[in-house]
Amino acid sequence: MKDPYLILGVSKTATLADIKAAYRKLAKKYHPDLNPGNKKFEIKFKEISHSFDLIGTEEARAKFDRGETDEQKQQQYEEHVRNQSTKKQRPYYHHTQDNSSRYSSAFGQGFDEEMFANMFGGKGSGAQNENYSLEVDFKDAALGAEQVITLPSGKKLQVKIPAGIQSGQKLKFKGMGKSGDILVEINIKPSAQFKREGMDIFSEVPISFFEAMNGPEIEITTLDGPVMLKIPPGVTTGTKLRIKQKGAGSGEARGNHIVSIKVVMPKDPPEDLKKAIFDLSNRFNYNPRDAI
Repeated sequence: MKDPYLILGVSKTATLADIKAAYRKLAKKYHPDLNPGNKKFEIKFKEISHSFDLIGTEEARAKFDRGETDEQKQQQYEEHVRNQSTKKQRPYYHHTQDNSSRYSSAFGQGFDEEMFANMFGGKGSGAQNENYSLEVDFKDAALGAEQVITLPSGKKLQVKIPAGIQSGQKLKFKGMGKSGDILVEINIKPSAQFKREGMDIFSEVPISFFEAMNGPEIEITTLDGPVMLKIPPGVTTGTKLRIKQKGAGSGEARGNHIVSIKVVMPKDPPEDLKKAIFDLSNRFNYNPRDAI
């Protein structure tokens, strides 16, 4: 986990005003809108935004300084697991879901429950955290949502899914278990239409040969619904076009939607179309391999 103080270029004794000023300066420098197509700047901007989320308010900063963020606890836990690997004390659990949305868990042998409870804020050495697995729709994980699950005890648990959460991340509900915390691991359902890398959403859009030549404005489906996208004239297959702030996450840290263009030729074109294209090719022929 990268140090947000270092990323923002401020000391650990800096005031909130100093932190906000540093964030505004860096965000302006690395904002994707001011640096279109610069992937390194996009990554840097997301690091800056995430760092500000960690220390940009009094409450968030105090939590980070105490080492109580979920990222810090997960990192501590993973380091412990690596240190204990020779003892074969790696945790695992099975998860099930029936039609009534109940979730159950069964722990394997060798699971260091006392360490795990203390690491994630359990109620002392006798605490036993409860682990559950929740399957989340692709869109809900990208934009955030709320779901209610029924525990084996019959108790309802409202789960707020943060926008931009990654598959495998865990949400902690402190003191909600019988003798410890409840940890809900998020598993994201794949989407047939979209792919995701970090906070960016990717999709492929087929266009006709004529659209590729003329450069029209076409409708694109995004997580927020349909938007209009201008196609540059003469576009080729593989060209990527960016729709800003239509990716995963929220606020300034939200990613982009990247559209990959695929030029599709007509199937079984009529003879008059083939003749017209043949005539045009004789008048305006070009060799695309000359540029290779």
